[in-house]
Amino acid sequence: MEVLVAGAHGQVGQHVTELLADSDHGVRGMVRSEEQVGDIEALGAEAVVADLTESVAHAVEGCDAVVFAAGSGGEAVWEVDRGGAIRLIEAAEDAGADRFVMLSSMGAGDPESGPEALREYLRAKAEADERLRESNLTYTIVRPGELTDEDGTGRIRTAASLDPSDGDVPRVDVAQTLVAAIPAEATHGVTFELLAGDEPIAEAVTSPLGE
Repeated sequence: MEVLVAGAHGQVGQHVTELLADSDHGVRGMVRSEEQVGDIEALGAEAVVADLTESVAHAVEGCDAVVFAAGSGGEAVWEVDRGGAIRLIEAAEDAGADRFVMLSSMGAGDPESGPEALREYLRAKAEADERLRESNLTYTIVRPGELTDEDGTGRIRTAASLDPSDGDVPRVDVAQTLVAAIPAEATHGVTFELLAGDEPIAEAVTSPLGE
């Protein structure tokens, strides 16, 4: 399977790209600038330059699956977290890709209950998630809680809804979950929240989860 990673130069995206490069999948890492190409190639992936605020059709052409791991960092939530995600969803539909794994955020299911400083971001993520659900793509939406740079444990906790104050999750374990979800039929058409836990990732994504 040929997989496009949007946001391949980001913190989670680099983990995703490296994991895919070490797998049986082909991987194409999408970056915003030529200056980032060498970093992606060093991870073992093919690099493609594309801006989520512009056309991304060339990036997804020939791909079977997309992992959306991009993020604005709070600087351009409507342009990137919503608009960029929707632009890539539509490009994937047009290109005939089937699989789309979305890195969303815990709280996107109910943005108005989130911290005020995050509500715009959560609203943007919620609208992108909804557009993905309405698409003809085979989707999975992964909503992790607070991200950390701790070493991964390879073990997680998943549910349709989790308490965001009940823990956090290492970025590397989020990346492993995104990659493991790609072929996992149990995650098709599913939205689930994610925190560090006790269940091995490979088992978690093959069990009924989410909604």
